[in-house]
Amino acid sequence: MEKRKRYEIVRITAAVLLLTALFFYLLFYAAKHVEKNRPRVFGSTYMTMNNPYFSALNESIRNIVEANGDILITRDPAQNQQRQNEQILEMIDEGMSVLFANAVDWEEIEPALAACREAGVDVFVVDTKVENNDEVVSVIESDNYHAGELVALDLMKKLPDGGDIVVMNHYNVYSTVERRQGFLDVLSGHPEYRIVSETHATSEIEVGTREMNRILKEGVRFDAVLGCNDPTAQGAIAGLQMNDIEIEDEILIYGVDGSPDMKSMINRGIAEGTVAQYPIRMGKIAAETAYEYLSGKEVPKSVLVDVNLITRANLSEFDINGWQ
Repeated sequence: MEKRKRYEIVRITAAVLLLTALFFYLLFYAAKHVEKNRPRVFGSTYMTMNNPYFSALNESIRNIVEANGDILITRDPAQNQQRQNEQILEMIDEGMSVLFANAVDWEEIEPALAACREAGVDVFVVDTKVENNDEVVSVIESDNYHAGELVALDLMKKLPDGGDIVVMNHYNVYSTVERRQGFLDVLSGHPEYRIVSETHATSEIEVGTREMNRILKEGVRFDAVLGCNDPTAQGAIAGLQMNDIEIEDEILIYGVDGSPDMKSMINRGIAEGTVAQYPIRMGKIAAETAYEYLSGKEVPKSVLVDVNLITRANLSEFDINGWQ
């Protein structure tokens, strides 16, 4: 009888231990399953959302992130680097694990990127480099140097005897630094092409308009304008129109982006050309690169997206009303 009792106790104890082990196994499995299926939080930040180019880029990223069941949160620093750094820290606190970053200032964003490294956030830089590219996973950008080259080559073809040029640039953004350099390198050795005025903090329509008004008040005369992006070129056009200066066939205005507005101006004969960037393609590449990296695959450190010059000669090859 004692034997049977002891046997029952052992059997019950073994059953309890087995059930306890099974309970904890199921609990562990459920936790792992929940963790695996919990949506990841991606963050994105651009120098400004006042430029439709960045809206197109961001929506392309969002489409892929949300198709994977994940979440994209986006911040607009409105050209303020301190605000951008603060917003990146806020997104880290919100559980961000991946950041798509477009810096207001390619050097001053570093403290926020350092915070991402400490928090284990993977950073993918889009549209333009940052100072310390070694600390990010990948840089996905347009071939900005070539964009400047394309504008210079077209300008030289259309002004074969030379001309006076205004360059409207933004020194805080490395993509525009590269565009300017490509432009100047093509003109190098051709003294008949002269830079008669240059701005260094222009990237939005309002600022471009204000700077063009200033240049005109200073009495500067010129034959062509290179805008570091389309909003700058549009601002230059607005400034010229406000001062009743004839643009069509008189002054060559170039931008970089390939925006619908700029393509419309080319079609109307107001602008001469714009170098098409491909924000939809760039966003797709950036998001796909991030997911490949998260799956354990090796990804390229740098991805250059091709650019193309749009003028009246090839405008019909592009969607005037949309982005590439």
